[in-house]
Amino acid sequence: MSTPQRDTYHHGALRPALIAEARALLDAGGPSAVSLREAARRAGVSATATYRHFADKESLLAAVATEGFREFGAALTRPNPEADPFAAMGRAYVEFALTKPGLFRLMFSSLLAERDHHPELAAAANATFEALQSAAGAHTGEGQDVQAVAVAAWGLVHGLSHLLLDGVLPREQAPEMLAAIFRMPPPGLGPAAKNR
Repeated sequence: MSTPQRDTYHHGALRPALIAEARALLDAGGPSAVSLREAARRAGVSATATYRHFADKESLLAAVATEGFREFGAALTRPNPEADPFAAMGRAYVEFALTKPGLFRLMFSSLLAERDHHPELAAAANATFEALQSAAGAHTGEGQDVQAVAVAAWGLVHGLSHLLLDGVLPREQAPEMLAAIFRMPPPGLGPAAKNR
């Protein structure tokens, strides 16, 4: 005898349960492995119950990416009294990517370009980028463009994250590379820039 599926009215917290199941599917097989039907099955509810919370797969993935950006922002801004805040943020960026690769790739997928269709995702992503820009502002020399410094730093850590995730650079060397890279001055803040 099969166990009857639960209705959303009896589940209590279906939306977070569906997001959690989608994250598990994402970790196991990437975005293509995520479906409303499978998330519903794993949560123990009917497939139609998901439509009370998510219009389609994209809206479920956007909710997962939103949760990811909130966790990402918290990781980037976690205080580290032993390190330069900007360098600590860069290290946290790469470490997040390496420990949550499926989530990281989803967050920076085409969903991000379409974030205006998903207001919660837009808000979470924008808050993260504002934190990065704020940290860059604290390290920007007089006359330098804060946004340019932030984008240069972002490009560095994002590119490094993908080089490590894609196996172009060996992941086992990541700790040494991170230590060496984040001892360097932030982009645009070499001796010449400081003396201008």
